[in-house]
Amino acid sequence: MLKKIKDYYNWGGRFLNDPYHIKVGQIDKEEIAKTPLRSDIINYLINFLDRETTYLEIGVRNPAINYDEIKSDTKYSVDPGIEFKTNPVDFKLTSDVFFDDLRNGKVLSKELKFDVIFIDGLHLAEQVDRDIKNALEFIKEDGFIVLHDCNPPTEWHAREEHGYRISPAKNNWNGTTWKAFAKWRQKKDLFSCCIDTDWGVGIISKTQKIGSSSPLENEFYEFKVFKKNQNESMNLISFVDLKKVLKN
Repeated sequence: MLKKIKDYYNWGGRFLNDPYHIKVGQIDKEEIAKTPLRSDIINYLINFLDRETTYLEIGVRNPAINYDEIKSDTKYSVDPGIEFKTNPVDFKLTSDVFFDDLRNGKVLSKELKFDVIFIDGLHLAEQVDRDIKNALEFIKEDGFIVLHDCNPPTEWHAREEHGYRISPAKNNWNGTTWKAFAKWRQKKDLFSCCIDTDWGVGIISKTQKIGSSSPLENEFYEFKVFKKNQNESMNLISFVDLKKVLKN
């Protein structure tokens, strides 16, 4: 028993005093301090369209974090309620089921097109890839698809397993969203960029010229390759730059 207690304190001290843990902790503080937030960017895009808008949010969790801050004429929310049990959303479904139901006219109208779709559901590349594909089917030609967690600062933030909290990133988790965004950045018929704030706010559009496709290849989606070419791979820009691009 005494050995277990001793090991607990020894290992705890090693984690807390490990230089890499300390460095990642500082990176976390810097990222959390960045502004604007995702809601500010979404509201700017809504205002930019200068018309009555319809907004869809995939992956709401606690609506006070983002959804309640969005100022659109019509808003819809989708979340299965796994992480936030009260789940006060319009459609208590997974995004896959919601889009299938929308496509088949079981919810809303299969003719409906959204002005802005925000994707912040399960942060795994396979799911995000499907969410982007489905969103492209239901976004207006000049609308915007916005994604959270596209720019993980370290490989610990980009881990696949959210529940592993002993990592240097602790509870902060961007998952593998970046892989799906990087994949769609390769599409020459789409425009995209990533705002360097709030863990990386990715934006995709069919017609708004916010950034050309990426020529970079990362065949196996290795994080070190991504990190080496992060700016080019994500088309990483500031919020100020986004405003300039949209005004041109």
